[in-house]
Amino acid sequence: MPRKRAQPASVACSFCFKPSTEVKTLVAGPGVYICNECVELSAFLVSTRAQTARTTKLLAPWELDITLDEVLTHLPRVAAATAQVERNLTEWVRKGRALGATWARLGEALGMTRQSAWERFSGEE
Repeated sequence: MPRKRAQPASVACSFCFKPSTEVKTLVAGPGVYICNECVELSAFLVSTRAQTARTTKLLAPWELDITLDEVLTHLPRVAAATAQVERNLTEWVRKGRALGATWARLGEALGMTRQSAWERFSGEE
């Protein structure tokens, strides 16, 4: 049976950015997380989207008609989600290194050169 590990308190939903301490369930993906509330909202949107799919154009959030204040409200959340993903990516690279991956293999997996991977993740100058 797999060993359960407690999630760090700093982990948050990658969509709404609520911390794990404020949601019922937080599901981990490869470097991202989604809470039960966002899953429920997504399920609702997918089910209603099926009904309106032929008449509604999908827009990226920044393409919506929103105010400057709304954009400025979203920016810190996007930055926080980006920082969380970056921390997770670094941990995955460290895990790969601990398991014996070379910088060349890590770079290839990340779509970058060995040198770029080393510069970004080695922690050395």
